[in-house]
Amino acid sequence: MEKLAVLGCGVVGSGVVELFEKNKQLIQKRCGKQLELAYILDLRDFPDKPYADKVVKDIQVILNDPEVSVVAECMGGVNPAFDFVKSCLEAGKSVSTSNKELVAAKGDILLKKAKEHDCNFFFEASVGGAIPIIRPLHKCLAANEFSAIAGILNGTTNFILNKMIKENMDFSSALALAQEKGYAEKDPTADIEGYDACRKICILSSLAFGKHVYPESVYTKGIREVELKDAKFCGQLGYSIKLIARVQKLDNGKILPAVLPMAVEEDNLLSQVNGVYNAIMVRGDGIGKAMFYGKGAGKFPTASAVLGDMIEQLQLEHTCISQTWQNIHDNSFIENFASFAAKYYFRTSSADVHQLTEIFGEIQEKTISTDEEETVFLTASPLNERELDKAVKTLAQNHIQVLAKYPVLES
Repeated sequence: MEKLAVLGCGVVGSGVVELFEKNKQLIQKRCGKQLELAYILDLRDFPDKPYADKVVKDIQVILNDPEVSVVAECMGGVNPAFDFVKSCLEAGKSVSTSNKELVAAKGDILLKKAKEHDCNFFFEASVGGAIPIIRPLHKCLAANEFSAIAGILNGTTNFILNKMIKENMDFSSALALAQEKGYAEKDPTADIEGYDACRKICILSSLAFGKHVYPESVYTKGIREVELKDAKFCGQLGYSIKLIARVQKLDNGKILPAVLPMAVEEDNLLSQVNGVYNAIMVRGDGIGKAMFYGKGAGKFPTASAVLGDMIEQLQLEHTCISQTWQNIHDNSFIENFASFAAKYYFRTSSADVHQLTEIFGEIQEKTISTDEEETVFLTASPLNERELDKAVKTLAQNHIQVLAKYPVLES
């Protein structure tokens, strides 16, 4: 008999408990072991729940029980989760977590600690909810040299943008609807400002390229400033505005991670990802492109990923050596965002094609002039930050005001 423990009995933690009990016989068969969910760590009591007798208040109860071999951390945040997880690993207990903030901030330390104590720190549930992406990166696709990863990693922002595009809702109304449906928190800052997606692309970047990427090294811009008219105009041009988390390996060997709203061409599968779904596109020299798609959040989808990690831990006898990255004390391997280059969608005050051609060299043929004396167009060539700034200044000198601009995601 092996004992399991769950830290935190909120949405995800309770989902882990309920899904384990529901499918216990199946899980035991797949593990080849008899299992008992022995402890649930939480400050609250759950007198009306069937697992009320399993609740403990002190982490030491779990740490001091040598029969507990696998722990699920579902508390969220860095503190006290980091101390609890580190203590579990130091006691030789493997940990599965859904906590992207913890993995993005402390993943390098915890992976090292797991290897020192011949156990595992797994985090499939930290990115993409039910979507398997962590394990494919370091196992199924391990023969590839990765060149880029881009995806929709936040279901809340995708839901909001989808409502703006498909139902002509303004940002505030779409956000209110997301909150009403429970997709967005009362304080939606982490979602709409891009912080949640930032943490997830940090994890994917670290795993794909082997060095820890911290959130403060990633250029991050959310969707708060996206206007309904740009969502509509982009649609007329054959594009959708999506919050894209991306990382690219550059020719100089450095990587460039970023999170920002981008115009995604309708031929790109990412433009077809709607509602609260997530999708991740991976580029490798062996596979070309591969896309992973599914529910990016939710009680049972996330619990499914947590339990999937726990099952693998129970099947393993030692540390999984492929899931790792280096602890790095500087970010010199990360390129400055000033090197980011892309074609751009522009909405400006009234301008003619001749003016725009003089400034940009060439623009794509599709150009929309609105009743409000505004012009919408796409550049034909990529612009880096220096070239973009120069173009905006030149537009201003020609009395053309930039009202909105979005980089275009490469197909």
